[in-house]
Amino acid sequence: MKLAEQLGVAQSEVSRLEQRTDLYVSTRRDVVEAMGGELEIRAKFPGSPAVTIGQFSKDRDAA
Repeated sequence: MKLAEQLGVAQSEVSRLEQRTDLYVSTRRDVVEAMGGELEIRAKFPGSPAVTIGQFSKDRDAA
């Protein structure tokens, strides 16, 4: 119930989100942040260091 309150949605909506496999990155980010975390997406390639993909930040959403 707390997660639903932090997201500003009904508990049934949280349940629906938990069952989906095709959520927008921004929706996943909102859920992670409501839980007190920070979403980070990285691309890893053999023989190279991981690259953080920053185009999914909230600042970018406002643009």
